[in-house]
Amino acid sequence: MTLYLTRIVPNPHSSDARRDARTAVDTHRRLMSLFPQHTGPDPRAHFHILHRTDDTPTGPHLLLQSTHQPDLTQLPDTYGTALTRPLDPLLNALRPGLTIRYRCVASPVRKPGATTRALYHLPAVVALSGPAADEWWLRQATSAGLKILTLHTTPLDAARGTRTPAPSAPKQRIHHTRTRFDGTAAIIDPDQLRTTITEGIGRGKAYGCGLLTIAPTKTTHP
Repeated sequence: MTLYLTRIVPNPHSSDARRDARTAVDTHRRLMSLFPQHTGPDPRAHFHILHRTDDTPTGPHLLLQSTHQPDLTQLPDTYGTALTRPLDPLLNALRPGLTIRYRCVASPVRKPGATTRALYHLPAVVALSGPAADEWWLRQATSAGLKILTLHTTPLDAARGTRTPAPSAPKQRIHHTRTRFDGTAAIIDPDQLRTTITEGIGRGKAYGCGLLTIAPTKTTHP
């Protein structure tokens, strides 16, 4: 199975690109239009589609990862530039002890038990920030087969929007708090890391959360 990474650089003068950037739901819809739709109830999960928006000195870039190569001809002519490359060379080179740089925009949360929720009047899902978000990330990274060496966290605006699951269904409000995690790590379990990169981390995967990207550094740790 090949994993693909696509970088889309939206044209700031494109009305389509500006409209898609308004909400996480609009971005999701545009990206899903690049894939076959008749693949069961959840095409996103079927093709392991993940994405995020990175702010760069030249403007926002959309990163799109999937196990099916997206059809970039479905983008409007003036939407921007886009390029897809396979991640196989990177994933095949992973080995224990290799030091990598990582980035992940995720939605760190915890789900209190029924007794705790009743005692403290908490919702079913509690968003995490600050040290609690850092601790959440350290647990996720360990499960992904990584040993975190350095960590820098950046709170981001929440992923928001409104979706209608079915024509006759009521609208649903989408809201996922987001934190960007950057740093370096040593690989402990390459197979688990490959699985995590493919499947993503945490909640809100359809709306710009959970994509873990890595790049090797020159240092190797035992």
